[in-house]
Amino acid sequence: MSGRVVVIGAGMGGLASAARLAARGYDVTVLEKEASVGGKARQVEVDGRMVEAGPTVLTMRDVFDDIFRACGTRLEDHVRMRRAEIIARHAWSEDERLDLFADPARSEDAIGDFAGADAVRGYRAFRHETRRIHDILNEPMMRGDNVSSPLPLLWRIGLWRFDAFAAMRPHQSMWKALDRFFPDPRLRQLFARYATYCGSSPFAAPATLMLIAHVEATGVWLVEGGINALAQALRQVGENRGMVCRTNAEVVRVTTDARGRVDGVELADGDHIAADVVICNADPGAIAQGRLGDDVRRAVRPLPENKRSLSAMVWFAHGDAGGFDLSHHNVFFSRDYPREFDEIAAGEMPSEPTVYVCAQDRGGSARCAVRHSDGAAPERERLQIIVNAPANGDTRSYPPQEIERCTQRMRSTLERCGLTLEPDMPQQVASPAHWEQLFPSTGGALYGRASHGSGASFLRQGPRTGVPGLYCAGGATHPSAGVPMAALSGLLAARKVAVDLASTSASRPVAIRGGMSTRSAKTGATG
Repeated sequence: MSGRVVVIGAGMGGLASAARLAARGYDVTVLEKEASVGGKARQVEVDGRMVEAGPTVLTMRDVFDDIFRACGTRLEDHVRMRRAEIIARHAWSEDERLDLFADPARSEDAIGDFAGADAVRGYRAFRHETRRIHDILNEPMMRGDNVSSPLPLLWRIGLWRFDAFAAMRPHQSMWKALDRFFPDPRLRQLFARYATYCGSSPFAAPATLMLIAHVEATGVWLVEGGINALAQALRQVGENRGMVCRTNAEVVRVTTDARGRVDGVELADGDHIAADVVICNADPGAIAQGRLGDDVRRAVRPLPENKRSLSAMVWFAHGDAGGFDLSHHNVFFSRDYPREFDEIAAGEMPSEPTVYVCAQDRGGSARCAVRHSDGAAPERERLQIIVNAPANGDTRSYPPQEIERCTQRMRSTLERCGLTLEPDMPQQVASPAHWEQLFPSTGGALYGRASHGSGASFLRQGPRTGVPGLYCAGGATHPSAGVPMAALSGLLAARKVAVDLASTSASRPVAIRGGMSTRSAKTGATG
């Protein structure tokens, strides 16, 4: 089968599209500017240990089962993973703690003990509602073609089902909708946090995003070696089907022919690779700002700064965590959620942040999975600690004194809830400015466009662009952010490429393009 495809960026979306197209017989080359594949699913070395430095939650395993199956193999032959018994452990103080479980009956018992019988009834109603929203949107929106307005979506779910469209609650904020199910403000805060999974505020995001709770309830998977191991496996299966992957290969320009159609890419070393199709697995904003050359900057519309998703202050550490029995995923809540997001919206770091801790050496069950031979807890373990932040890394430098102030605020939240960290644990810190260096033209936004307002889902960049042969994939494109959604974006881009190549094959072999690679700086240690 003819069709030369270049994929710029070996993130999850780029690797998914490349593996799928290679399995279909296309000539696929992946170009990654970093030394290893994975994109945001990175690793950093701290104190001689490799710490996962990107996404930590994996859901929708079936997306990856399908990709590996299409490549003639099985996911379990390449990656070891298991379902977490505890979805997440939550704390508001030393005396207020609540686990959500893979088993919904156990979650009901835990919620009942925590907040009473009325809370259990609210939780059951919430589960029913979130499943309904998910089932309406799963095929036509999450796994289907990009839609640019509500009308095509209505057509796909059936025009006679306007009640289904209304049930998605697109015009009601997530925070307000949760009040119906959870009068207890702590439970409202817990389930509102799912808006941050796509970098959004629960006070501005539509209630439609409650479906994320259902997705997580259907299974959170722990991957041996972390999410980066999944990216490495995607590279392997793609290469097994003929895909070529080059790391340390920075693309500085997408080139076009006299007709304005993509005809290849130019690398930082001056090499030019001819292509019929380019798939850009990076934030579309880099295209719009001309980081891939003036030939293609008109391909997408720039994203206004006030439409950016959240960024994050992230600590990658190897340290001693005591006083709190951590699970794999843990959330320590602030006491004033509205103020926290008001401060972020104003461009400031929260004065009392909610803190997420991924204890990477713990297995997601009720007890610590890593022990010394005498049964004692480990002295040091790998931790990733995240606090939501404004996406202003292109206008604010975040000097060491500000990072130290954020560190103290983070520790204060943890200590209020009973978790203490050793004072001088080895760590690296990534601020919004670091994320901007690593992923240029984003301001450090980690999820693309924020999902704020009823129409946000219809404004996300789709796979096709305004330049023939240039396509987009990745977490900043349709359908949304997150590991499985980024992979789905890559599959959607691959589908469009195959359709477009087929439509032009009668005249000449050609493939559809989209891709991008931009300069970056490594995340540096600041503490």
